[in-house]
Amino acid sequence: MTPRRPPDHMQVREGVTLALLQIRQEKLKSAFSLLGVVIGVTFLILVVSVVEGMDRYITEDFATQVQGVNTLQIRRAPAVQIQTGGSPARQTARRPRLTMDEADAVRAALSVPARVGVTSNLTAEVSGPDGLRIEGVRIAAISEEVLAIRTLRIEEGRPFSPQEAARGIPVAILGQSVASALFPDNPFEGERIRIRGFPYRVVGVIEEQGTLLGMSMDNLVLVPALSPIRRELPDRSGVGSISVQTLDPADLPIARTETEIAMRLHRRLRPDEPNNFVIETADESLEFWERLSLILFLALPALVGISLVVGGIVIMNIMLMSVLDRTREIGVRLAIGARRRDIITQFLVESATLSGIGALLGIGMGLGLAWLVRSATPLPAAVSLPWVGAGVLLGIVVGIAAGVYPAVRASRLDPVEALRHE
Repeated sequence: MTPRRPPDHMQVREGVTLALLQIRQEKLKSAFSLLGVVIGVTFLILVVSVVEGMDRYITEDFATQVQGVNTLQIRRAPAVQIQTGGSPARQTARRPRLTMDEADAVRAALSVPARVGVTSNLTAEVSGPDGLRIEGVRIAAISEEVLAIRTLRIEEGRPFSPQEAARGIPVAILGQSVASALFPDNPFEGERIRIRGFPYRVVGVIEEQGTLLGMSMDNLVLVPALSPIRRELPDRSGVGSISVQTLDPADLPIARTETEIAMRLHRRLRPDEPNNFVIETADESLEFWERLSLILFLALPALVGISLVVGGIVIMNIMLMSVLDRTREIGVRLAIGARRRDIITQFLVESATLSGIGALLGIGMGLGLAWLVRSATPLPAAVSLPWVGAGVLLGIVVGIAAGVYPAVRASRLDPVEALRHE
């Protein structure tokens, strides 16, 4: 009479139980066997969380806080330049600066509903009425349209009017951190501040914007583009950038074409001459980051794979030792009717359980480190559930792959010789 074999699900449960029992009884050996998988999965979750967080943070916050939605930026040079010197850099430096007249030419050339604004930036000291001084404040000299383009909302007071912008009246809108530093107790409205010695009257405070890659977006003062501080700007005879925001996202390609034509006509460029300016959207400005994140994601499997291969080799050695220690048990099972497939299944399940537990530990450590990075540094981190699942799957796959040879070797033992083993 052939002995009844337990069903497959019973074999799986038995394999899991034996693996857990082995971890409990031989803690040190199990810890070493799981170390490679734990390190590999921890590294996977940590790096992916940081890269995913950076990707969301830059693509979402950069577009709204720096570029604006549905917006073109006309600049003298690209926002991100990879060249560090040489002929391309010198050619860029020789390009003419943007001017207010060019902004007017672009505005007149557009056939689609759009806002056109100009921005110039510098860093300066700002002083309050009580002699308080703040170093390193970002001053943005803008036209009134930029408030709408960048969705800068006024929390207190008012924006400067089109008339104040057109006449260059010295009025200022403060960021939250500047307002709280200069006017901690007193109402700000109507107060005077000085920017590099030029007096400005405060008319409003914008809503809190938070930080962008660790840089405070509230350490900011907005002033009209034609106000007196223009004399101190690097682009004294022009503007730093021209922004074009279409009211309908579908009109952005049309606006781009018309903007390029208007700029070329205003600069009298011949058809065979290249543009001596750049037109960028938020997506184009982020191409550098996209290339960098792609490199990270391509390099990630190789780096994680090294740890997992090491972890797999260690697990294989541990399983081979387990086969040696349990030779007599294997002989008994084979003698009472266990098939080779049953032995292979048992050892594969044990190996997969070991590495699966290592993967779970690695996921926990990776998430903990990602939280630590997000809390202690400017780097964002976003947990991606598909990658968590990938970490568990990787652990199980490594365990199965590492357990194949020990399992096959155990299944090929001669029952008689195995029973004689001491």
